[in-house]
Amino acid sequence: MNQTDELLKKYWGYSAFLPHQKEIIGSILNSNDTLAIMATGGGKSLCYQLPALCLGGLTVVISPLISLMKDQVDDLNARGIPAAAFNSSLEYRDRARIESELKDGTLRLLFISPEKCMQPNFLDSLRGAPIRLIAIDEAHCISEWGHNFRPEYRQLAQLKKVFPAVPLVALTATAIPEVRKDISEQLGLSGAREFIGSFNRKNLQYRIIQKKNPMVFLANYIGQHRNDSGIIYCMSKKETEDIAADLHKRGYKAHAYHAGLSKQVREKVQDAFIRDAINIVCATVAFGMGIDKPDVRYVIHYDLPKTVESYYQETGRAGRDGQYSECILLYSRGDYARVRSMLEHDDAGERNLRLALKKLRDITEYCETTTCRRKFLLNYFGEEYLEENCASCDNCDHPPDMIDTTEPAALIVSCIKQLPARFGIELISDVLRGSKSAKIQDYHLDILSSYGSGKKYSKAQYRTWINELVRQGYLDRTGDKYPVICCTGKSEELLKGRARVMLPVPERETTKRATAVHEESSGAEDSALFLRLKALRKSIADRNGVPPYVIFPDKSLHEMACTRPGDRESFSTISGVGEYKLEKYGPEFMEEIRKE
Repeated sequence: MNQTDELLKKYWGYSAFLPHQKEIIGSILNSNDTLAIMATGGGKSLCYQLPALCLGGLTVVISPLISLMKDQVDDLNARGIPAAAFNSSLEYRDRARIESELKDGTLRLLFISPEKCMQPNFLDSLRGAPIRLIAIDEAHCISEWGHNFRPEYRQLAQLKKVFPAVPLVALTATAIPEVRKDISEQLGLSGAREFIGSFNRKNLQYRIIQKKNPMVFLANYIGQHRNDSGIIYCMSKKETEDIAADLHKRGYKAHAYHAGLSKQVREKVQDAFIRDAINIVCATVAFGMGIDKPDVRYVIHYDLPKTVESYYQETGRAGRDGQYSECILLYSRGDYARVRSMLEHDDAGERNLRLALKKLRDITEYCETTTCRRKFLLNYFGEEYLEENCASCDNCDHPPDMIDTTEPAALIVSCIKQLPARFGIELISDVLRGSKSAKIQDYHLDILSSYGSGKKYSKAQYRTWINELVRQGYLDRTGDKYPVICCTGKSEELLKGRARVMLPVPERETTKRATAVHEESSGAEDSALFLRLKALRKSIADRNGVPPYVIFPDKSLHEMACTRPGDRESFSTISGVGEYKLEKYGPEFMEEIRKE
């Protein structure tokens, strides 16, 4: 057993390293600058904590949050490893003690903020310390391409100039390729070795739920997970307080957490959550960074996050123990408009606005995709995922009902080609539906042959279909601040009848009454009718050259066999029946149902 294995067993009680840990530690011990990208729960902190013991002297760890420092210092001290955090909250005697330990050389790890580290006086004091390693945690904060950008992180580039012979390790859980490159360049890493772990958190289940009655959903969901720990992320301070108060009235142990609360209150909530005195925290995005609570069973985003990176990092706080946990995002187009408006009024500059809007579009695309959500996330971070079905996201568990939409897809492409300039989805939809809006009149779009050619489809359908046509390459989207839709080379294949397009049926708005009818209807299913409906479905599918489930899933057929809908209104309440399927397949199925 070599030294690193012995230390791992001695101080952490593990007999084996997690993936990439040993290689990263080896790189550091060989005095290489190192960049480590490891998913939350992957064991990043061990990658500099263990080398600190091997190297002796002092390891300086730069960390963005006092709470993050405190958790690690407490953990290290509990393991018998001398560590301390130097920050503005310290009493005079504690500062004096740490300074004395630095001079004596008894301290192995010193945690400091980037602001404190770069203060001239403090930097001078470090020059005389036996520094053997510098670790920069949450390194994505240095990049404007990432999320949680912190300008003070940019100053850390001076560290390589002040300590040129000291190896530097930068660590983060989330970094797309552009961010990884930016981290290395900004920190001046010399020939850095990169270690990129898998972003695939196999124990996490990803779900998007339409945000229609969010508090009803929360109450029902938490009622089924009453004894589980969970985090509910909100956009505003007021929302955290309102939701926490509502849940508290319902008998749940929930508290709010946001920057407007006093430091003492925030620490009290955080401590209560870690110790299971409360099990629900309704928080703004700052909560959770550096919180090493392993048994968070669910993370719910009550509002739309601004970026995929922040979403991934926040969902990563679920299931750090490797056990099954759920990540649920309540999504509405209204939230998209709300976040966009906030970004546009942020006065962050034109370049930053364009970048922020691009990232907002990315997270919106994630919410609206009909493909595997895990595949989307991994591809976003530059990792290839070859499985067609991850079996742990809503789209893979319950694939959207797909229909042959070659005809409406051709209408969309034809309309876009006729437009005098490039426009966004909303205006394209208005032209197809024959809207009389002022913009239609101003641009004289009502004289186009495509004007009103698709009245029978809703704006929701067009929004879903156009986004999916972009994903399939039949259309393209350009522009960050004002995204517009344009044709591609594949568009011509569609217009010339050389391609058939399968698109998802948009979720249909149903009344509570109609839903109640479904749920309360417990009539016995006519098994003979079900078999006849299956035969009809196969016949139609064969005729159209598609799999039977593309016509209707089994669930729809079971409902038909149970409720026997005989008219358009009742047939439209069947699960999986949208406006398009009602028109295209409804008559044949209703005729079969009427047969004796």
